[in-house]
Amino acid sequence: MSKVYQEIETIFTTGIAEEYLGEDVKLVEHMLQCGDLAREAGAPDYLVVASLLHDIGHLLVDDAPGAQDSGIDMHHDVVGAQWIEARFPATVSEPVRLHVAAKRYLVTTNHDYLSKLSHASVQTLYMQGGPLNQEEVIDFISREGAEDAVRVRLWDDLAKIRDKQTSSLADFKSAIDSLAIDR
Repeated sequence: MSKVYQEIETIFTTGIAEEYLGEDVKLVEHMLQCGDLAREAGAPDYLVVASLLHDIGHLLVDDAPGAQDSGIDMHHDVVGAQWIEARFPATVSEPVRLHVAAKRYLVTTNHDYLSKLSHASVQTLYMQGGPLNQEEVIDFISREGAEDAVRVRLWDDLAKIRDKQTSSLADFKSAIDSLAIDR
């Protein structure tokens, strides 16, 4: 078992893992659903792992629920990506880093997208900066990993079904181990 897998397993089993900031699904349950959706779509392992870990930053920041209730963006995307980039290649960390910007991009470029977001996701959209301006759209889509981040974001939006049967973290172990940079 890789050191990285063990770290993820520990993070996924902490008490905070139960809370998902206003959504009607547990955070780890949401992350497992997102990983499953990526796998079901035939995504490559790096994107499956990025989907699985996209919200790990929520588990790494202090008092994420309290910050959100106070309207403070704890930048879980950046926190998560920084943790991931120390353990995985950029193909895994960059979609995580950009998945919030991908939501802002989709709101700006797809007029139906906002209406499909959960109430909690709409609330966080404005804490995270709201829709992008035209210059930000161009900057976002030109970034390495942006297209993958959009895919993660779309799976993220669909992965909010309470009590949905999911794979276990152990079902992702081989993908995690094959990509992990054990240090």
